[in-house]
Amino acid sequence: MTAPDRSTVAIVGLGAMGSGMARALLAAGLDVRGFDLSRTALDNLAALGGHPAGSVGDAAQGAAIFITVVVNARQTEDILFGPEGAAARLPPGAVIVSCATMAPDDARRLEARAREHGLLYIDAPMSGGTGRAATGELSFMASGHPDAFAKAEPALDAMAATLHRLGDEAGIGSAFKMVNQLLAGVHIAAACEAVALAARLGLDLQKVYDVIRVSAGNSWMFENRVPHILDADYAPRSAVDIFVKDLGIVTDMGRATCFPTPLAALAMQMFVMTSAAGMGRDDDASVARFLAGLAAVELPSAG
Repeated sequence: MTAPDRSTVAIVGLGAMGSGMARALLAAGLDVRGFDLSRTALDNLAALGGHPAGSVGDAAQGAAIFITVVVNARQTEDILFGPEGAAARLPPGAVIVSCATMAPDDARRLEARAREHGLLYIDAPMSGGTGRAATGELSFMASGHPDAFAKAEPALDAMAATLHRLGDEAGIGSAFKMVNQLLAGVHIAAACEAVALAARLGLDLQKVYDVIRVSAGNSWMFENRVPHILDADYAPRSAVDIFVKDLGIVTDMGRATCFPTPLAALAMQMFVMTSAAGMGRDDDASVARFLAGLAAVELPSAG
């Protein structure tokens, strides 16, 4: 069988992150096929110069690099090994770049299944947000066999400003990502609590943002999420339910290794309560809305 063209990339999951990554891949001159359940997402890919596929299998056919940008391990497994999955259609030696945030054990299990199909696998969760996805400036926390990195190099170069190669086995990248998610979730929850408290105190929230942004209490999450609150814009860049999932993984890992994660557990409950209040699919800055609602505090409103 003829080896697949290394410039042929398939990407499944064309949501906020995946569509940006597809844009970066196309900008690098790669031939991109994509699939998503959303017709709008497929039309957007076509408008960028990519090739919409009719199914996961059609996207995978003949691709040298297959990128999954979905929510969790279950979705990744369905895409790869389900009845219409990619593994049966990818050519031998193709590389899977798995970007979902998942438990390290799940990443190791998926790598083993890929190996059974003669496929390479990179455990490659990423960080950076939708803006950096579109400009090819993501940070990847990746682990996998050196051969897999060599095969995926054209796509990784297009998508990443920083590629952390953290080991030769799947699961290492996911473990690093969970440490990141612990901090990210706690920082978002803390930023939302701080802004809601500032509102209770009657402070000018724009001035609170301007002052804290250049003070020791600042964090990347404060600087990134508080503008959503100031603009009353809760369209999901990263949804509340993402951190319900991710901090759930963190606390599960802590329990499995007999390691306490009290701050992660408390932050998780803040996201769970926000989700239970009907905001699970809204931007994760909605934690501030939940806290404001509890305390009958006014936050900025749209318009």
